[in-house]
Amino acid sequence: MKLPVSTEWLLHCAASLAQLDAGATASAAQLAAYYDLPAAYLAKQLQSLVRAGVLTATTGPRGGFRLGRPASEITLLQIVEAVDGGSSPYECREIRQQGRGALPAAQCREPCILAAKMAEAHEAWRRTLAATSLADIIATLPASTPRRTRARLTGRP
Repeated sequence: MKLPVSTEWLLHCAASLAQLDAGATASAAQLAAYYDLPAAYLAKQLQSLVRAGVLTATTGPRGGFRLGRPASEITLLQIVEAVDGGSSPYECREIRQQGRGALPAAQCREPCILAAKMAEAHEAWRRTLAATSLADIIATLPASTPRRTRARLTGRP
């Protein structure tokens, strides 16, 4: 499975916003500069997290993005699905019923074992991401990281 590059961007941006003080914001420009990303494209991608309720956005001179709810209530799966949707990356097209090796329809009433295993793997991946919150991620960082992130991202310690 290959996710769009913007998935990585938004996972890191959400984790950075989770390190800010309560109520503090960071603009798309600040986040783009922090990660050396294209600001206009990142701003557009951040809107997908706003639409999903992961982030909130405010306008004005002190505006920007912040978490839409506590970091403990935001899972990695919610972020990934906001960017990439929730559909499985594997689609069975029933090629076992095609070509010279085609099986009769009567032998294909159940999903093939390959489709079943791919679905099982996708569900395991989803469970892992759903069980991991931004707070869990932040808790694994060295104690000095949030202060460093705040200072370099917003200019405020």
